[in-house]
Amino acid sequence: MNTYRYLRYETFYDGTVARITLDRPGTRNAQNRGLLVELDEAFLVAETDDTVRVVILAGAGPLFSSGHDMGSKEALAEREPGPDQHPTMRGNGATRDGAELRMLQEWHYFFQNAKRWRDLRKITVAQVQGTTFAAGLMLMWACDLIVGADDASFADVVGARLGMCGVEYFGHPWEFGPRRAKELLLTGDSIDVAEAHRLGMVSKVFPRAELDERTLEFAARIAKLPTMTALLIKESVNQSVDNMGFYNALNACFTLHQLNHSHWAEVNDDNWPAARPEHGIPPWNQAPPVVAARRDVADPHLEVGT
Repeated sequence: MNTYRYLRYETFYDGTVARITLDRPGTRNAQNRGLLVELDEAFLVAETDDTVRVVILAGAGPLFSSGHDMGSKEALAEREPGPDQHPTMRGNGATRDGAELRMLQEWHYFFQNAKRWRDLRKITVAQVQGTTFAAGLMLMWACDLIVGADDASFADVVGARLGMCGVEYFGHPWEFGPRRAKELLLTGDSIDVAEAHRLGMVSKVFPRAELDERTLEFAARIAKLPTMTALLIKESVNQSVDNMGFYNALNACFTLHQLNHSHWAEVNDDNWPAARPEHGIPPWNQAPPVVAARRDVADPHLEVGT
């Protein structure tokens, strides 16, 4: 019934658990426009289906998502006029100029969609493995729970590689804590799944070989809860965090993100909306590998499977 180019959609446990899998392993599940639009459609399918109680968001291949698609042939073709241009490149601000074009397009397809998925009327579980980069964090942070493989790690590299102040859905201080967020954004370093578990960002850590099976079992446990109970637990926590300032902070930081883009577009002669090597930033496609953030205090042992 549901056919996608960039995703797989499956159901389990008599339809009570749906799993959406990002299926661009050749690009490490980089988020081109087609994938993001299909993902929104797939979430809507799961939300519309009253049998579905829990939605898993997974990624095929060695890692969950490498972030925004900066330069694959598909992504470039989607942006330019021609037979392969994506329809969303002809509306929602795409025909405007300057900062308005960029702001409206990113608001619709990078920011507002993440907020909408965060408020999905079902419980959502991100299933991650490998290193999740930049905009990949937005996808998993929009979920209610995050389950990680024992090889998982997390990094937002847009400061170090693009001269940007984080991604559009700025959950960093809430997920990492304020000072850790500053450090990770300023350096582009990663944290491993053990630290993410200690921070409360990751709920469960499973062996990589068992990730699919154990995540499905975890989702099935949650699916047994009455739907009204699950919904009101989700809503109670989300409304509490929103009243602490989360919702307003997201909107404010999206505006700062656009200011950051506009600064670079004004500085660069060709209006490229990100930093260049002459600003002290290496080209995004030639940047050095991400390194783990140094910890001077030994970590307590994390038992895989907890």
